[in-house]
This record gives sequence, structure tokens and C-alpha cells, in this order.
Amino acid sequence: MARRNNRVKTTTDIELKDRLVAINRVTKVTKGGRTFTFAAIVVVGNENGIIGYGLGKANEVQAAIAKGVEAAKKNLVQIPVHRGTIPHEQEAKFGGSRVILKPASHGTGVKAGGAMRAVLESVGITDVLAKSKGSSNPHNLVKATIEALCEMRSPAQIAGNRGISVEQVFKG
Repeated sequence: MARRNNRVKTTTDIELKDRLVAINRVTKVTKGGRTFTFAAIVVVGNENGIIGYGLGKANEVQAAIAKGVEAAKKNLVQIPVHRGTIPHEQEAKFGGSRVILKPASHGTGVKAGGAMRAVLESVGITDVLAKSKGSSNPHNLVKATIEALCEMRSPAQIAGNRGISVEQVFKG
């Protein structure tokens, strides 16, 4: 999947907010009748560059959400957010879903739909243009969006690689 060199080591003293992206009711037909279970995909983030996602499955909705939140807290990554937007344009693909993220000027807002919006708002991005192509499956959209965010390079990394200052990166 995505590069995981930006994993968050410790989750203590991080105030995480969780968002429910999708709930799926699964029906299993047995000899005794139908059995319903629920699968919930949840995104957690501190709205300041840290994000994680998780999938929880249980016989009740609340238990599935709780399991999803716990799984998401074990899967946190650090994302470079620059002045409320992303540092550069990025594309990613997961399964049948493709996402395209573009930086936007201040005041534009989060121009994204559904699952992508939940991920981008949880990470703390306030201005971005986003487009999803292919499958609209929320599981794959969340994973593709987080993969695109994990591939982002911060302005400091770009400046260091080029041997110039951060201000010069944004001039040219």
C-alpha cells in the first residue's frame, strides 16, 4: 500500500476525533434464518496532520464503530499540511478507485465528496480540490486517499533535496 515511513510512534497525548465513513450491513443466511452483522469504516485524526483508518466488524453497529476506532488508532500516519492545504498535486490508486488531489488557495474549502471529504477534514486540510475516478467504494476511496496523502512530501523535504530554502520552493 502506501509508504509507511511517516508512521506515528505513540498515540498518547494526541486528541483524536473519529468520523464514521460508511456502515455496511452483511446478511448471512443459515439454516435457522438470517444473521445480520455490521462492518464500519472509521477515520480518526487530530485535524493537524495525523490520520488513521480502521475497519470494525460486529453484530451491533456501536460495537463495529468502536472496533473500527481502535483499529484506526493503531494505524496512524503523519501528513504534511502546508497552510491548510497540501504541498503539491498527487494521484493514487487503490483497487478500482483513483484519486487526484490538488492544492487550492485559501478560502476555497474542501471540494471533495463522501469518503474523501471525511479523510481530508480529519487530517486538517481546509483548502483542496479533489476528484475520484473509477470505483466509489468507500473502503477503496479511503485507502486511496490516505495513500495519496502518505506520498506527499513536505516543503522542507523538497527544499532539502534541492538544496534551496523553503521560500524559494514556492516562488518558482
